[in-house]
Amino acid sequence: MFRPLELFIGLRYTRAKRRNQFISFISTVSIVCIAISVIALITVMSVMNGFDYQMRARILGAISHATVSGVNQSMEDWPRALKVASTNPHVLGAAPYVESEAMLLARRSSGALVRGIEPSLEPKVVDIDKHMVEGSLDALKPGSWNIVLGKELAMTLGVSVGDRVTMAVPELRATPMGGVPRMRGFHVAGVFELGMEQFDSGLALVNMSDAEKLNSLTGPTGIRLRLDNLFNARPVARELADQLGQVYRVQTWMDTNANLFAALSMEKMVMFVILSLIILVAVINLISMLMMLVTDKQADIAILRTLGATPRSIMGMFMVQGVLVGFVGIGFGVGLGSLLSWKLPGIIKWIEHTFHVTFLSPDVYYISEVPSRLDWHDVGWVALLTFTFSLLATLYPAWRASRTQPAQALRYE
Repeated sequence: MFRPLELFIGLRYTRAKRRNQFISFISTVSIVCIAISVIALITVMSVMNGFDYQMRARILGAISHATVSGVNQSMEDWPRALKVASTNPHVLGAAPYVESEAMLLARRSSGALVRGIEPSLEPKVVDIDKHMVEGSLDALKPGSWNIVLGKELAMTLGVSVGDRVTMAVPELRATPMGGVPRMRGFHVAGVFELGMEQFDSGLALVNMSDAEKLNSLTGPTGIRLRLDNLFNARPVARELADQLGQVYRVQTWMDTNANLFAALSMEKMVMFVILSLIILVAVINLISMLMMLVTDKQADIAILRTLGATPRSIMGMFMVQGVLVGFVGIGFGVGLGSLLSWKLPGIIKWIEHTFHVTFLSPDVYYISEVPSRLDWHDVGWVALLTFTFSLLATLYPAWRASRTQPAQALRYE
């Protein structure tokens, strides 16, 4: 009895009576439509977040957050650059490297990006050591002339651990028969699999000193860095560039993969806008339900007006029902959508196993499993957007109800 009049009557109107069974059914349909649209939007956003996270994790597992390189082919005074970079408070790890392109020859041939690394420092900047299928990075010792290949690259060459691979670099060596490429034999000491075709089929690792000798270099071609926050890469890069001077160049993962991550961000935003239209369609159903309710309750509205109810009170009564329908739909949608996003990878695996289908073929896509990463920030935005649409949907029907004239409504009663 102490509830506000608008709330009390608005809640009474949500109950099914003999005269408005159909309106109650439409109200239930509105709740279901809003819940389904919220579930769809949360699930799709979670999948997009999962793809974005997997892409970042796998790419940054093979490349560094930032790279310091020299203007020339090899860095000058690279120990100083390594020391300056290591002393930066935002740098968690630094490792020098030599990078070049080469042709690998075995049972078959294939081009590859050959990276010379220091096995003791490499785990500080990338996670390749955690993705070893066979062997270990520790086998890449100076003068051992060992090589670690990506899984797809090893399959292309037709080799496994213990086999021999011949590497030809583009540097020409003068011989009596003319210039010929510099070549060297390597023993396959390991195989890694990052889960991305770009690296599994085109990356080979050797010891840095072996790479320097093979490419006639006197030092590394750059230094790779791991930062405490990968999204602060550009400010840290500018700071290091100021400290090191103009003879060094600093690049970040945002520069080398800007197009890819910009496309992922744009795709996520477009999907959010498109699926928001589904919520708008569900809300239009809510408008229809409220308009029918206003028409059905013309006599009740007229009686309430004659008893002293103001147009604002009448408007509030019908807004309560519209907001309640939206709130219940949002509640079911957020709960079921979050549960579906949490269990989606397992559900997809069950469907693939039961019906013998493959949604993401590893031969075509970078990621062979459907990922899902629930972000409560996105859930909050979806709930807020749906509640706003529901609130706006109640305004016109409630306004029409407040404009009801008692004499006209009761004329034929």
